[in-house]
Amino acid sequence: ESVRACLEAVTSAAPHWVDEVLQVGEWSRRYAQRIDTWRLPSAKTKKEELALHYGQDGFTLLGALYAPASPPWLRELPAVQVLRTVLLQNYTRATVRGGREVVKRRGSDIDTEGGLPPGHRRLASPYDTDARRSAKRDTFWLGYKLHVSENCTAPGSGSHGPTATGRPATVDTQRPNLITNVTTTDATVPDTRALTPIHQSLKRRGLLPAEHYLDSGYPSAALLVESAKTFGVALITPVLLDNSRQAKENNGFATHDFTLDFNAERATCPAGQESASWSPCTQAGVERIVVTFARDTCRPCPMRSQCTTSAAGRRQLSVNPREMSEAIALARAQQETKDWRKDYALRAGVEGTIRQATDVTGLRRARYRGLAKTHLDHVTSATALNLIRLVAWWNGRPLDRGHTSHLARLELSLAT
Repeated sequence: ESVRACLEAVTSAAPHWVDEVLQVGEWSRRYAQRIDTWRLPSAKTKKEELALHYGQDGFTLLGALYAPASPPWLRELPAVQVLRTVLLQNYTRATVRGGREVVKRRGSDIDTEGGLPPGHRRLASPYDTDARRSAKRDTFWLGYKLHVSENCTAPGSGSHGPTATGRPATVDTQRPNLITNVTTTDATVPDTRALTPIHQSLKRRGLLPAEHYLDSGYPSAALLVESAKTFGVALITPVLLDNSRQAKENNGFATHDFTLDFNAERATCPAGQESASWSPCTQAGVERIVVTFARDTCRPCPMRSQCTTSAAGRRQLSVNPREMSEAIALARAQQETKDWRKDYALRAGVEGTIRQATDVTGLRRARYRGLAKTHLDHVTSATALNLIRLVAWWNGRPLDRGHTSHLARLELSLAT
């Protein structure tokens, strides 16, 4: 599609040049229609052949555009620059013995020179260079992510969030819930990376909540600490449980079964043995502590089969620094209580907001190209929802944010 988009732009700008350097009829048969208007071949070999053919056509077109006799201004067309990037990201080109040029797809079975770039850098559309591909469980899409913050408390009590509401004791039923912030990112940005910018945006406008109710995709041990220290915000959210192999399989001693002494910088295993080393480090940009037990301690231990199957014959732990470890332990303990579950159930109200946003303003599909324009669309859509809520509140009408049947509406109308 990037080849076709480039051809369309060049043909529109310089049709006579296209007629001179290309066999128009042959190229038109291949690129007259968008690729999503017809079926791709099902066989893997034929798909590979087709992709290589498109790559070769792309390099041929760029070669003609960058030839000395071609108008230099044609190379500055945005579609030409997009094609250059797409070819660089998806193909390699080399000249072999005899002067023959070989084009290969990156990431294919025959590629030996390098794989595809990471998803957050790889162009996914020649028409919107900010859009990215992403997946969540069985849902796949090309575009962006939207994070919505909604308040649902009385003025000054401060409790709202991207997927949040507030504690039942502070809800003011006389006031409408309003959307206080929208954040738009490309589709590859994890929710954890969006939380700090959301807090910064809320802080600039004096709208920081005291408690922030979120779904489980947002928190991390570092964010629990940072949100409290930097912004004074308590995150009310399910935190991920211990992800060690033993905890996942519910078989053996998990990380939380070990006693950590941060003052003495040592760990004690369930068998009462102490660690041999305590090494602070950075893993994937996050501060961690690697705790290692000695082989001489682990190998003769009668509980070894419940603790580790490592070929090295010893147990090793990777834990958070003290402040983060204590924060995550407290959060895990709290989310097991009935009071916490009762409070957190209030967060479900934001699902009605999401439903209202997609049903009323059609936010599932971007109307514009580019992150900036898409974000502006999200802001105006949120403003429209706030106006709808204010009008409903001013006129004393109940707000339908979820699906209500016609029969239920009739009953509600008669009761009113």
